[in-house]
Amino acid sequence: MSNYKAPYTIAEIGGNHKGDMEIAKEMIKVAAIFCKVDAVKFQKRHNIELLTKEQYEAPHPNPINSYGDTYGAHREFLEFDVNQHAELKAFCEELGITYATSVWDTTSAKEIAGLHPEFIKIPSACNNHYEMLGWLCENYNGEIHCSTGMTTRDEIEELVQFFEKHNRGKDLVLYNCTSGYPVPFPDVCLLDIKTLIEKYGDRVKHIGFSGHHLGIAVDVAAYTLGANIVERHYTLDRTWKGTDHSASLEPAGMRKLARDLRAVHQALDYKGTDILPIEQVQRDKLKYRKA
Repeated sequence: MSNYKAPYTIAEIGGNHKGDMEIAKEMIKVAAIFCKVDAVKFQKRHNIELLTKEQYEAPHPNPINSYGDTYGAHREFLEFDVNQHAELKAFCEELGITYATSVWDTTSAKEIAGLHPEFIKIPSACNNHYEMLGWLCENYNGEIHCSTGMTTRDEIEELVQFFEKHNRGKDLVLYNCTSGYPVPFPDVCLLDIKTLIEKYGDRVKHIGFSGHHLGIAVDVAAYTLGANIVERHYTLDRTWKGTDHSASLEPAGMRKLARDLRAVHQALDYKGTDILPIEQVQRDKLKYRKA
């Protein structure tokens, strides 16, 4: 039997719900029933804590995608409070799909940890936020998933050692990631998955892949390289206003990704015998026989 772990597909909704709970629930329903992914993931920010006053009051860097007059107002418009997250988690449970959230600050980490999700994600931008990580290591018992975009090799090693010092290395999932929206194929750098596996495969729980590229071929390749957890941004309509939609998969693409990952998992094996039973029928009928 192959030693490839079964694929686990995460549809990241993030802020693609446009601040609308009904859209968020529709995205969960489509992800669970049509796309057949394993989990959906949101994001939680306490913007006053996360942003400086200057950042909060500055205009959005891309006004066409903004939901407010300032970057802070934009972020607040897209933010669900902890009670809404509890409602979304309950809705996920009704549909049999896992709920998860990325947290960007200590307050958000505490709020989401209080909901007891199976895992919490740390975005690349915050994988050096050791106050938050320390609180999670000491107070949250689920898996902690960390992306490694815009992170040096030394910083990744420091991150893993931090979890090991807290006796949480085996609850850590490291994601190969390139931070960009969308990422051109030469910048995906898939072979870094092999590096993560070689250095950390026996020190962490899983190696994953968080992709911001176009299409789904790269994700299948990531899985075959050993990243059994695959996360992609997900939207109902790539033309909607917002920064992440252009690097997101629509439902048909997300469904194909989950389907293809499951198919590849079944295919990644060795022949158990020289001639498989399915081949024997063809061998008996078609194989050349010497006179």
